[in-house]
Amino acid sequence: QVQLVESGGGLVQAGGSLRLSCAASGSIFSIITMGWYRRAPGKQRELVATITGGASTKYGDSVKGRFTISGDNAKNTVYLQMNSLKPEDTAVYYCNAVIGTIVTMDYWGQGTQVTVSS
Repeated sequence: QVQLVESGGGLVQAGGSLRLSCAASGSIFSIITMGWYRRAPGKQRELVATITGGASTKYGDSVKGRFTISGDNAKNTVYLQMNSLKPEDTAVYYCNAVIGTIVTMDYWGQGTQVTVSS
């Protein structure tokens, strides 16, 4: 079993910054990709950012240039540095990990609330 534990959410004013962390633990053999998705009230879940192989990154269009994803392979942890936050960034942020070798599995964290006030 794999557990993803998120931290770092909270309330911030527009223009401010937050840093999210997600640590993976348990039966981890090979982490392929880790990343963040978010779901705002009344909207579908959307990609925020992912990191593959500890180096290759992908960002959602709405966060490019403002958010940075990074990883610490030794700690099985991924970070999301969020700068220049906007009220429209308000959402529950979910950590995701794709783990496995021949057979891969998707794992999700419990979610952490990020609220940006105007």
